[in-house]
Amino acid sequence: MTTFRLFFLLLSLQMMANSDFEKAEQLFQKDKFLEAKVLFENYLKSNPNHTKTLEYLGDIAGKEKNWDDAILYYKKIKIQFPKNANFVYKYGGALGMKAKESNKFKALGMIDEIEQSFLTAAKLDEKHIDSRWALVMLYIELPGIVGGSETKAQKYAEELMNLSKVDGFLAKGHIDEYFKRYTKAEVNFKKAHEIGNSKTTFQRLFNLYINKMKQPQKAEELKKKFEK
Repeated sequence: MTTFRLFFLLLSLQMMANSDFEKAEQLFQKDKFLEAKVLFENYLKSNPNHTKTLEYLGDIAGKEKNWDDAILYYKKIKIQFPKNANFVYKYGGALGMKAKESNKFKALGMIDEIEQSFLTAAKLDEKHIDSRWALVMLYIELPGIVGGSETKAQKYAEELMNLSKVDGFLAKGHIDEYFKRYTKAEVNFKKAHEIGNSKTTFQRLFNLYINKMKQPQKAEELKKKFEK
């Protein structure tokens, strides 16, 4: 085979591989995750360090609740780009979800790495909202003996408030709801909904009325107003 023919053969193979990636990406965006996964895995065979493919496969593994695979994929891109806040956050998130499904002893051994991942992501990007949300939730759910603290959670709720008023009020409402301060939670969720008027803000306030405050009338009034 001449060098000229070999060049075009390799070029053709590369174009076919690129086509697999593009098709997989389109399928992913249409929520056809199983079909996308097959093509991404095929593309990864010839491009084992392709960052975006690794991230997509990590995302699909997360949607499948396959936390071991998600951790593996996210760890690879975190090592590639240790200063990318989102990659570090996704790795910590997959670890956190695995910890939730593990026994208490195994989960305890994972807490430090989970916390450090979220803290690092927040430090790397002063505007990274997801890592601050993760820290709010981590600190209110952890027992005090292993680092849980409402004070720490409120610190990151305040940081969220500076980045996004909606997220800030939702975070503060989430903390109040967790500690059964339902009246205060209502105030914060109402403020979030007044600003955002989104499905998310509606749902948090609606669920509070229905599930915690046992006030179906308020829930119904809120629903009618939101649907208008």
